[in-house]
Amino acid sequence: MNSPEKSAATASHVDLAFTRESPYGTSAEPTYSGALSFLRRRYSKDLDGVDVAVVGVPFDLATTNRPGTRLGPRGIRAASASLAWCRPYAWDFDPFDRANVVDWGDVFFDSGQPAKVPDAICNAYRAFMAAGVLPLTLGGDHFISYPIIEALQEKHGPLSLIHFDAHCDTWRDNEGRIDHGTMFYHAARRGFVDPSRSIQVGMRTHNDESHGYQVLDARWLHAHGAEACIEEIRDRVGEHPCYVSFDIDFLDPSCAPGTGTPVVGGFDTNMALRLVRGLAGLNIVGADVVEVSPPFDVSELTSLAAASIAQELLCALVSRMPPRD
Repeated sequence: MNSPEKSAATASHVDLAFTRESPYGTSAEPTYSGALSFLRRRYSKDLDGVDVAVVGVPFDLATTNRPGTRLGPRGIRAASASLAWCRPYAWDFDPFDRANVVDWGDVFFDSGQPAKVPDAICNAYRAFMAAGVLPLTLGGDHFISYPIIEALQEKHGPLSLIHFDAHCDTWRDNEGRIDHGTMFYHAARRGFVDPSRSIQVGMRTHNDESHGYQVLDARWLHAHGAEACIEEIRDRVGEHPCYVSFDIDFLDPSCAPGTGTPVVGGFDTNMALRLVRGLAGLNIVGADVVEVSPPFDVSELTSLAAASIAQELLCALVSRMPPRD
């Protein structure tokens, strides 16, 4: 029989979402068991001393095609278990050696009162801004970026937007509508983002109006490649506070079938990871990965891609932080 001491030691190496003793460092537990926080980070609503909060926003009432992204945060967390046992291999540091990262859980809202959902999301992110915490968001459909950006710009001023997507999401729309294809039109119109310092990458649908955003569509990216795109992004954004929004349908449906509005002719996961790694050192004040719809996924391909992209975004978020002593 196991001694009490051995049982206690064994217990401390499972369910790290609850049992983790230190917020720092990377440690492993079986990928097939345990509480499924993002990358096995501790669940906590306490923001004291926290650098980055991973936040789920399980909202999909704004989708215009296939629903299911309300299950995206859960799916991404589950897929991230297979990534949590070691540091990201392409970086020369472990983000958890630099930053106190918690999984804050999900934003609560009443889906029966959809008109109140944007304010509920915005208020949650105002709390992160007040605490000096960088948010990394798991969506949810793409509309959620709008109330998040609203809260972040109240602290940082108009933001640069770095937007990876198959769609521009800047179609003109009436004020007050909740739609996942128009929110960046409203964000520019209301001054939440500065289009002259913002860039959109990967578009495979057309809008005659750019509203001042620089648009590098899919044809451009396929022709010029990742390095040229990274250079354009860095030139456009500079040192300005920026928000990174990654719609999983930036990927080709062969790499990410589990999404609401798939568009063929997209990109593979290698391209996506290279682009996100190229954001290292930028003044990123928040980021999201959105539009993962597990009911339409195949073998967790989309959830795993999203978890991997979110892990890379986390590294980019903390890349400006110095190593801890």
